[in-house]
Amino acid sequence: MSSARASRRAVLTSAATVMTGALLLAGCGSDDGSDTASSKEASTRRITDAQGRKVTVPTTPKKVVALSEPTLDAALALGVEPVGTTAGRGQTGVSTYLADKAAGSEVVATVAEADMEKLAALQPDLILLDETTGAKKEISKLQAIAPTVVTAKLNADWKTAFTATADALNQKTKAEKVLSDFESSVAATEAKLGANAGAVVSVIRWQDGAPSVVGKGVGHVGSTLSALGLTRPTDQQGASSGHSEPVSLEKLSTIDGDWLFFGTLGDRADGEKAYAEAKKVPNFEKLKAEKEGHVVVIQGSAWNSAGGPLAARLVLDDISKALAP
Repeated sequence: MSSARASRRAVLTSAATVMTGALLLAGCGSDDGSDTASSKEASTRRITDAQGRKVTVPTTPKKVVALSEPTLDAALALGVEPVGTTAGRGQTGVSTYLADKAAGSEVVATVAEADMEKLAALQPDLILLDETTGAKKEISKLQAIAPTVVTAKLNADWKTAFTATADALNQKTKAEKVLSDFESSVAATEAKLGANAGAVVSVIRWQDGAPSVVGKGVGHVGSTLSALGLTRPTDQQGASSGHSEPVSLEKLSTIDGDWLFFGTLGDRADGEKAYAEAKKVPNFEKLKAEKEGHVVVIQGSAWNSAGGPLAARLVLDDISKALAP
């Protein structure tokens, strides 16, 4: 082989080596661990929240904070345990019906407000809330900590709110399965109602010695009762003027129905204590539901929360055990 030909082959081999190295480097991140442009694009998504805000969120969030009862319920239903969350309504910890699933979640808020210092210390990569919580007034402060998504307006249909939360978590397919399974269970329960089909069902919370009406409108209680073809007493129909509506003892008869689901803000044991108190109130024993043994003590925190699919499932289970055994 001539020296010229050998020299030309050496140059070609060297060039190929350099090109291969360049291609390999192009496919990798830089030495400091930063992603390539395409990887950075894939790591985030842009969504529109319930307030019409465009929010860039992580494609796969790792440290989620859920500042409302519905977003906590929804996240847990999708297998996501938030690092931070809210105390349940009237409780110091998370709602009792979620306590086991959210055992690792730090309480950094109440229904009224969020503790910004505690929240920021968690270094979340996504914050979820809706208009059921007072934290909705602090969006700019929350957004300064992490991407913040308002999933639903006040009094929004719970299934719509759940789907929006699932979208923020990039879990819409899983959410569709959760809702499909729930609707199948509703249909199965309705088919077994028998003599209770179309029954008048009252839902109240007992607090401070008197009842309050809960579960009106399109929340997880009202919509589940409607889907089952059950009706509400006259004073429990239509949308709610607030989360609950107090009833004076002088109008105790207005909470009556074929069935009365009775609870507190706590668990079923707390509800049993409240029921024992209620039975001592004048005229409670005259209620049709009481006389017929149709007062059902419930897991109140699930019925009284501004809940999501997990609360709705417990509501359906309670109804099914009582009316469609």
